[in-house]
Amino acid sequence: MLKKVKKNSLKKHTQKNLLERDVSQRNTPLKYLGFLVDETFFDDFEMLYEFGNELGLQRKDVKVFTFVETRRKIPSLRQNQITNKEFTWRGEIHSQNAREFLDFPFDVLIGIYRNKHEFLSAMVAESKAKFKIGFDGVDERLFDLLLAVDPQNSKTFKSEVKKYLEIFKKI
Repeated sequence: MLKKVKKNSLKKHTQKNLLERDVSQRNTPLKYLGFLVDETFFDDFEMLYEFGNELGLQRKDVKVFTFVETRRKIPSLRQNQITNKEFTWRGEIHSQNAREFLDFPFDVLIGIYRNKHEFLSAMVAESKAKFKIGFDGVDERLFDLLLAVDPQNSKTFKSEVKKYLEIFKKI
């Protein structure tokens, strides 16, 4: 029952954040790139940093934040990671690293996950990113651009994102 309450709260937070979104800075050029990733779906983080480099960004200007359902028992040095346990039953996030990531004004945020994912959708909606890119099957209200490519196919992923960033004059 608590899971159901948490999911309903996440949906309410997502809806509220969608209504409050500021889209006035949507067309700014790319200086900072963020990735919000479901670790069970995608785990090639080095490719994401390389992609940022291909777009002319330094590694410090590319941030990757991941979601895992539950933390593994093995200690991890990864700080940019959140689990479902760090969301309260009211849908609020209790992770300082996640708060900092969501409050950072990325010029482009790319959400790499499939289907409707309540936790990542709530994070995308709460993000202060100016332009948001997602993939087929996600909640289309959250993103400014949806791509019909498989993000696990790095060559196609990179070429499509780059093509649209050029079309929108971000690079």
